[in-house]
Amino acid sequence: MLTNMPDVAHSSTAQTQGTLDRVGMSNIEVPLMLSSDDAQARPVSARVSAYVNLTQPEAKGIHMSRLYLLLDHLSTADQLDITTLKALLQDFISSHEGLSDSAQVIVEFDYHMRRSSLVSGKQGWKAYPVVINGQLQQGEICIEMQIDAPYSSTCPCSAALARQLVQEAFMNNFDQQSISIDAVHEWLGSTQGIVATPHSQRSIAEVKVKLADNVSQFPIKALVDLVEDALKTPVQAAVKREDEQEFARLNGQNLMFCEDAARKLQAALLPQQDYRDFWLKVNHLESLHAHDAVSITTKGITGGYRP
Repeated sequence: MLTNMPDVAHSSTAQTQGTLDRVGMSNIEVPLMLSSDDAQARPVSARVSAYVNLTQPEAKGIHMSRLYLLLDHLSTADQLDITTLKALLQDFISSHEGLSDSAQVIVEFDYHMRRSSLVSGKQGWKAYPVVINGQLQQGEICIEMQIDAPYSSTCPCSAALARQLVQEAFMNNFDQQSISIDAVHEWLGSTQGIVATPHSQRSIAEVKVKLADNVSQFPIKALVDLVEDALKTPVQAAVKREDEQEFARLNGQNLMFCEDAARKLQAALLPQQDYRDFWLKVNHLESLHAHDAVSITTKGITGGYRP
């Protein structure tokens, strides 16, 4: 068995000297027990990036195995919450004393939630992509969280054009006729009555928030609920006919361009005290065009997120 194995990273000097902002590993596949929203901890299959900086220009490199083992200990002996995330960042730096004074951990996973249907009360699973980004820089810890929430957006312009075609069809069908309520009712329920429909598309709201210092749990469900309540038309899981009809009604009563969706989310996020800052992007994956319609905005604070 070999002894006194060489440690090149520790014993050698850099071929070219210089400091580095981030050194580490990305796409580490690891199971974690996640605690959020004061709910019972649950397992998630995560992809983690773990970094420290390199402050010594002559040092060959960092000790990546130390980062990995600290993350592995979190995976097997603890759960991921705000307290343990802060401790992990501190441990990254203390394990690289003399080499590093800043650290970063990025955790990506799908968060599954049980969501109720609109009318029938049936439930099904929906998966929301989540990214948690913790950074320790100059002694200050910053924790960001991003969620992606899919919803439906119906174009106000196409709705107006469709209504005009329905009006024209109505006039052509009932021109100079005595109109009875029963005849109009029957006509409106026919294919000829609904001669055109507006176009809608699946859309995605990407919302990133910087958590306030007093936040003690990752507010994943709270942020998803805020987004879906603001937009009114979240995509559904389990659906019966009555749910589909209600979904059609909600789309018809909540017409929106991407600008409308962004402003709705902006108005919902501005009063929130748990988020020091926010960045959001709405993507309307157009059914009419071959491109997407996009709107991006931020809270707009000095030194905060930029578009």
